[in-house]
Amino acid sequence: MRQELVTRQLAAELAPPPVRIIDLGCGQGTQAVALARRGYEVTGVDASAELLARLERDLAAEPAVVRARVRVEHGLIEDWAERSGVSRAGTVLCHGVLMYAADPGPILRAVAGLTAPGGMASLLVRNGDGLAMRPGLLGDWAACANAFESATYANRIGVTARADRLADLTDRLRGHGLDVTAWYGVRVFTDTASGDAEPPPELEALLACEERAGRTDPYRGVAALLHVIARRPG
Repeated sequence: MRQELVTRQLAAELAPPPVRIIDLGCGQGTQAVALARRGYEVTGVDASAELLARLERDLAAEPAVVRARVRVEHGLIEDWAERSGVSRAGTVLCHGVLMYAADPGPILRAVAGLTAPGGMASLLVRNGDGLAMRPGLLGDWAACANAFESATYANRIGVTARADRLADLTDRLRGHGLDVTAWYGVRVFTDTASGDAEPPPELEALLACEERAGRTDPYRGVAALLHVIARRPG
């Protein structure tokens, strides 16, 4: 659900190929491979050798023309961005990363530093303005009450992570020379679903409703995740 919605939202924001894309914290490469299939040149960066190995296994099953468009790099985001020879890109992705950074500053600096003039950054973060929604819908009223004033939450595997409020993230990005030009909600109606649940038979209808809610007020404001698009003036 998350990946499909982000893919659709990115399609509305990206310039057509050829555009070079850096995917920071690419994980197993779901977005990197999807973008390479569409003709984009993608560099995927991740600190997990295990996840990068999964990406390379998946890439091996792709046509040669797709494989040639993807480059895989191992390293911490903030360290990789400082390597010699690393150049700016037209688009920088940073999806599902900031929630695991106690201090988002170094990662935001890396994202901004790698975004070329006229380029775009795409960030996917936990929505700090909607943290009470999941526990409230699940009937966990103690957790719901705490969430109103909290900037952290326990994710689906019990790890404590942090959330970002849209206004705060907008200010932080502006401080790095990036202007927020669009934002979307991701998982408005499905945040309480089990991560291993079977797709419902009406999946396309569900995706259509999620996609519309993700770009429509007031629904997008209480989504589980925020997909923020920020651009560096050219």
